[in-house]
Amino acid sequence: MIHKLTEINPNAKIGENVTIGPFCVIDDDVEIGDGCTLISNVHVFSGTRLGKNNRIFPGASIGAVPQDLKFKGEYTTLEIGDNNTFRESVTLNRGTASRGKTVIGSNNLIMAYCHVGHDCVLGNHLVISNATQIAGEVEINDWAVIGGGSAIVQFSKIGAHSMTSGMSGVNKDIPPFSYAGRTPIQYCGINIVGMQRRGFTEEQIANIKNCYRFIYQSELNLSKALEKIKSEIPDCEERNMILDFIANSQHGILKGPKL
Repeated sequence: MIHKLTEINPNAKIGENVTIGPFCVIDDDVEIGDGCTLISNVHVFSGTRLGKNNRIFPGASIGAVPQDLKFKGEYTTLEIGDNNTFRESVTLNRGTASRGKTVIGSNNLIMAYCHVGHDCVLGNHLVISNATQIAGEVEINDWAVIGGGSAIVQFSKIGAHSMTSGMSGVNKDIPPFSYAGRTPIQYCGINIVGMQRRGFTEEQIANIKNCYRFIYQSELNLSKALEKIKSEIPDCEERNMILDFIANSQHGILKGPKL
């Protein structure tokens, strides 16, 4: 159902069973997949690709040009997967020449007043709470949870299954499975509740806990801690995720609490 008070460019591609409420604007070069719902007052800009069954609440701005002085009008896109919910007044910017696109996966909940900047890569099953501000070229891996009012600086990486507390200023990379909080932000433990909810076994959780024991609770420097992990923690997916994340961290990872 498309409301008569909505404006849709004739070059836009609209899937089946799409609901578009009043006062929405759909530009040209837009693709909206089957089963999507745009409740009202949503603007979808050129270069946006929406998958199936997404819900977009009033006031959202989807695919506007980047808020980046380096952007010179180059053709870029915003690519969104399936089954996402974008609440009121969310703003999602498309990419720049740096990566060419902003990517948001599937099954995510992005709450009211959040901003996702240019060239970000967001995974699947994320919960990003109200008023979180995500700068350009940030990467957030699957199943991460971000507390409300957080600010994430450019180029940061947030690992899978991590939890970041509300009002956090994220200026370091947050490793997978970890819990980050306090001011200034630091490692506060592992996200054990989140992992238990997702069916992690006791053995998997123990391996993760032991990895971070070497990193944050020993007197070893980081390189020595990583050597200990490789030699003493069984070769498993969780261990390798932690090692790979740290090896590819450009910002450096969170500091731990002072012992």
